[in-house]
Amino acid sequence: MIIFDTHAWIWSVEGEARRVGARARRLIAQAEARDALRLSAASLFEIVALHTAGRLRLAHPPEEWIELSVERAGARIAEVTRRVAVDAGFITRAALPDPLDRLLVATARQLEATLRTADATILAYAARTKQVRVHDLGR
Repeated sequence: MIIFDTHAWIWSVEGEARRVGARARRLIAQAEARDALRLSAASLFEIVALHTAGRLRLAHPPEEWIELSVERAGARIAEVTRRVAVDAGFITRAALPDPLDRLLVATARQLEATLRTADATILAYAARTKQVRVHDLGR
């Protein structure tokens, strides 16, 4: 199972081939065929918040863009459950400063999924702690 970091989802949906490596594209296609793509509900919040702040331009209004992108990819939304929230709360700010990154890491751990990301902080956290499976989206 694959769970996307927010930027990874946007890049994949928008066809940013230069940012998504060939191996990552292959793995995403395989996961899509197995109904194993997930997007965290926390990423939905982040997409709308970035759009509202003027930091993300979308071809459609955020609600429509999310619905179309999830439907088109055959992805499912991974809820921020009580277990995810508690797990994320145990990740220290020193380890991962961004609370949304902590929620994404915790979601991946709780689903036993691989987190697709290009975020250097998350990649370093995973390498250092061995507590979450990650795949560098650029590869």
